[in-house]
Amino acid sequence: MTARDRAFDPTKDGLLDGIDLVVFDKDGTLIDFDAMWSPWVVELAARLESATGRPIADRLFGELGFDPATSRTMPGSPLAVLPMAILWDAVADVVVRAGATEAAATAAVDGAWFVPDPVTTARPLADLPRLFAALRAEGRRIAVTTSDDHEPTARTLEGLGIADLVDILVGADDGVARKPAPDMVLRAAAALGVPPSRTAVVGDSLADLEMGRAAGAGRVIGVLSGVSAREDLEPFADAVVDSVADLAG
Repeated sequence: MTARDRAFDPTKDGLLDGIDLVVFDKDGTLIDFDAMWSPWVVELAARLESATGRPIADRLFGELGFDPATSRTMPGSPLAVLPMAILWDAVADVVVRAGATEAAATAAVDGAWFVPDPVTTARPLADLPRLFAALRAEGRRIAVTTSDDHEPTARTLEGLGIADLVDILVGADDGVARKPAPDMVLRAAAALGVPPSRTAVVGDSLADLEMGRAAGAGRVIGVLSGVSAREDLEPFADAVVDSVADLAG
């Protein structure tokens, strides 16, 4: 019996034993989540208050799951897991509940909305070129699946110097069901000809881990560099590590 034929034992096995494809989440896994998204939500709130003349910030922070006192995003919150298109709807609903008409809310959100700069705000959480090059040297394929949209994520990967090391990117606007549905992992695995059973999913949120489980991934690995604590991830993960740097052999 080989490592591929038996259950993973974290006390004996390497994290990626028997794995041919490693699927990474982006925000909180490869890059610092709050370095990108905390300034975004604060600036968005300020723009909406200016546009509407209404107190929006506290409502918006509460709805999206952002703590302005710590500049941290709550685990499992809309800001942590929802794609931009759905966040837009959630923000517009906050403005309506603050007293604006639907037409006024739409106009205000359209005027205030912006995408965080995917290069200048992307703070890597490890030496990603070194890690990805090592994984590729070991014969493994690499995918990135994210709740962010495809084009800004591609720019992030390019800015981080790892675009050429990623075999496939699946974004929230690529026409597949969002996390925690298994579709992103299944698309990546199918495109690369790797069975899910030989695939590892690595992420900082419960949605990432549930996605991996639903896809039948051979390994589901939580990382503590993002929005979730160890106690959030351990019940759903085969292993929990501090950082993706711990995947380096």
